Amino acid sequence: MDLSNSMFVLIAAISGVILLFIFLYFVPVNLWITAQFSNVRVGLLELVGMRIRKVPPSVIVNSLITATKAGLQLTTNDLETHYLAGGNVPNVIRALISADKANISLSFKQATAIDLAGRDVFEAVQISVNPKVINTPNVAAVAADGIQLIAKARVTVRANIAQLVGGAGEETILARVGEGIVTSIGSASNHKSVLENPDKISKLVLERGLDAGTAFEILSIDIADIDVGTNIGAKLQIDQASADLKVAEAKAEERRAMAVALEQEMKAKNVEMRAKVVEAEAEVPKALADAFRSGNLGVMDYYKMENIKSDTSMRDSIADSDKGSDSSKGK
Repeated sequence: MDLSNSMFVLIAAISGVILLFIFLYFVPVNLWITAQFSNVRVGLLELVGMRIRKVPPSVIVNSLITATKAGLQLTTNDLETHYLAGGNVPNVIRALISADKANISLSFKQATAIDLAGRDVFEAVQISVNPKVINTPNVAAVAADGIQLIAKARVTVRANIAQLVGGAGEETILARVGEGIVTSIGSASNHKSVLENPDKISKLVLERGLDAGTAFEILSIDIADIDVGTNIGAKLQIDQASADLKVAEAKAEERRAMAVALEQEMKAKNVEMRAKVVEAEAEVPKALADAFRSGNLGVMDYYKMENIKSDTSMRDSIADSDKGSDSSKGK
């Protein structure tokens, strides 16, 4: 009997401890006491409701205490709504307090919108108070005289709270500044004028209003370094001359091939004409035979013609021999 009573008492004690932990989990009395002593009016039922809605009461209550101590008028419903929407409640509270101390106009609605947009609202307030310096990568541009210049700039920006939602980020600022540097260097008559007065680049870039539509306000653009690169103009001229040379060589080769083809064609025509002469000469004996048969040519006429051919051949041979002797004497 005593054993059963002991077991009953033990089970009752364990059950009581479990129920106490469950009660303290759903009803965080210590958190409620902290809120009461901090002049933050939060009911126990509200804390229970937060547990049921899977909202950590410590995050909401501690953030509300911090906001109340800083003089901000917020409610648990505002903070719960932002938490359930996926926002970072403590970060928003820190941003609101920093903006209030720095006299920056920032409402709770603006802060939550910026936070839900994926931007760090506390960092944005810090950049508004303490401007940020962005170093651009090396930007290469070519002046009008063909000399390449490599510039590097430092851009000092301040966060534009009103443009944080929907405004472009640092990448856009860097791209626009790079474009402005290329334009200003490209419009210079020569690279020496840019090296003498690099502040001209800053003035021209600032006049373009590069921060329009971005989440930042450009305060200054300072040219940190300018180096002289290669002579792009001379390189382009060399490449153009090389290309022209190749074109000329190709045209010359084309003309040579056409000349060779024409020469071969003339040789073929020469052979063709010789063949026609030989063919015509072959018709002479036939004509003579026809003349004999028809009586138009006699035997004596034929002998006379042969004598004339012999005399002509002899004179030609004598003339050739005289030419040969003259040439030998000249040597």
